[in-house]
Amino acid sequence: MAKLLYIKANPKSDQSSRTFIISEHFIKVYKEFHPNDQIITLDLYKEGIHFLSQEDINDIFAPKTEASKHHPILKYAYQFADADKYVFAAPMWNLSIPAILKAYIDYITVSGITFKYTEQGAVGLLRGKKAVHIMATGGEYKTPPFSDFEMANRYLKTILGFMGVEDFQLISAQRLDIVGEDVEKIISNALKEAEEIAKRF
Repeated sequence: MAKLLYIKANPKSDQSSRTFIISEHFIKVYKEFHPNDQIITLDLYKEGIHFLSQEDINDIFAPKTEASKHHPILKYAYQFADADKYVFAAPMWNLSIPAILKAYIDYITVSGITFKYTEQGAVGLLRGKKAVHIMATGGEYKTPPFSDFEMANRYLKTILGFMGVEDFQLISAQRLDIVGEDVEKIISNALKEAEEIAKRF
């Protein structure tokens, strides 16, 4: 039985977020094809994720003990390390990820839990795990020149790779705010892509 961590980073409802419309469909299909897997939903806004304080940073860099697994901040890194698969539902905001997702990444990128330092430098501890990023964007960021502006999926792929997660996929619905685009068709195509990936994820 695999453990999937479904991370949601949008204050909107499942019905009003175009990202969540796709990600919820992904999860629905995933459940159908992986009925024995455990799915843990982590809504970052409901969790009340905040920016790290000085005290939080001190705790993150302190020696890890058995009690660390129950620390209000460190528990997220342990939970992340314990999962086998990750689904990130996070739209592009101002060319990047929502700030709350970056705050969460600061919670989980912890030396000794999700990566470690060696004589050769940093080494990820999450090898063999896989992730998918589901993202809606208003513009087009797949091709030049605007592909150079895309720092949402690129950052998420990079930081997960830093932690050892190399099996990474993107499902994106783009051009949703461009005048004249068939938004329903774009969403429909993304839903179909989500179905196919969810079946074998």
